[in-house]
Amino acid sequence: MNGPEVSLGTAAWYGDDDLTITFPRGWDVAVHRPRTPTPLTDRDIAAALDAPVDQPPLRVVARGSHRPVVIVDDLTRPTPADIVLPHVLRQFEEAGIERRRVTIVVASGSHGPPDATQLAKKVGNDILGDCRVVAHDHTRNLVRTGRTSIGTPILVNADVARSDLVVGIGGVYPQHSTGFGGGSKLVMGVLGEKSIVALHYRHRGMEGSYQVDNSFRRDLDEIAMQIEMRTAVSIHVDERRRLVRIVSGDHLRYFADAAAFSLGAYAAPPPTGADVVIANAYPMDVSLTFAHSKGIGPLLLGRSAATRVMLAACSEGVGHHAVFPIADRPWVQAPRALVRTARWRPGEVPRKVGRRLRTAVRSLSSPAGDREPHEGTADRPIGGRPIWLVGPARALPEGIRGIHPLVSWEEGVCHMVEEQGKDRPLSAAVYSCAPLQTIASVGGIDVSDD
Repeated sequence: MNGPEVSLGTAAWYGDDDLTITFPRGWDVAVHRPRTPTPLTDRDIAAALDAPVDQPPLRVVARGSHRPVVIVDDLTRPTPADIVLPHVLRQFEEAGIERRRVTIVVASGSHGPPDATQLAKKVGNDILGDCRVVAHDHTRNLVRTGRTSIGTPILVNADVARSDLVVGIGGVYPQHSTGFGGGSKLVMGVLGEKSIVALHYRHRGMEGSYQVDNSFRRDLDEIAMQIEMRTAVSIHVDERRRLVRIVSGDHLRYFADAAAFSLGAYAAPPPTGADVVIANAYPMDVSLTFAHSKGIGPLLLGRSAATRVMLAACSEGVGHHAVFPIADRPWVQAPRALVRTARWRPGEVPRKVGRRLRTAVRSLSSPAGDREPHEGTADRPIGGRPIWLVGPARALPEGIRGIHPLVSWEEGVCHMVEEQGKDRPLSAAVYSCAPLQTIASVGGIDVSDD
């Protein structure tokens, strides 16, 4: 093709490889990358734990603890817990707590419990052998601890509920529901399905507005306080999944600053006017489920006639999400979502029905060439043309919500040219790490989050 070349990351947790894509000669290619600091050293990580925000160091906080628990996110998130955990465990050891007394709970939420290989990737082989490592299951081993002030039921992992010290390790990544992950959002990963469903359907999602002062997060703050997760280590990674920022201590005090860092360092413009929009789902490309939910933002913001391409290794295949599945019995999901909305937020049902009716009427009354696709159609999900998926390492089922897997990048270029026409060079907007990037006009996107 002999045109512009772009180097990207791919296959998070399964090689973290380099991916180079080449465009045809004459194309105008804009590559949007985050502006992050240089990767941290072990000394930097130790220093952050020695100087927590509004708390003594963990070595002081942990003294006298008999059942400490560390919550870490799972492989659907790029948080390098294997790098951070040794420093946290060193603080425990300085408090007189041996590693064998520490329980690490991998907070998989409704994603499905990770297997032993996945646990080792997340926490590291040495720690897997030294500590008790537990994979959370949202269907069992739960304790009901009450309700939040607005009535959200709290069913929490039994190991967490029985602990006398809870520490969280998670990343501050954009979320469509709570503005950003990290901080109190981490506790959702150790809740039962009833709690997870109630949280999602009780609160209107933030829809990509990146606000951290919202009812969803306040509900999670209450749950974090109830299970006594008062200390958290929050991190940021760069586009190659390297740790570039870390802060520890009272997450309720520092979280707004951590979110503000994301808004600045990962800011990217919308793909206004681009013929082709390309979203690289790394470093959240472990499965199609999470590549789609976390990396789709730029694709929804392109003009309706733009060609949409997602790059994702999908090393674990389709993946799993019990509340928002991408491929499991799609004819069941819409009625189930409506029932859940009616239970937890009944006033929202007429709004949803009205919005879909208005969309249908506008489509029918518009010239065929100007029509927007209906929400939820099999071939074209809301936002424009079908998504061409490039790079999956495993075979995927056919007919998944307007997503068409391709064998190679070259095949993708052929589809781009076919959709946009061969009579001119095209313009392309490339988002190097779409799940991390905060896009100025992302408000109004309505996609499911976990």
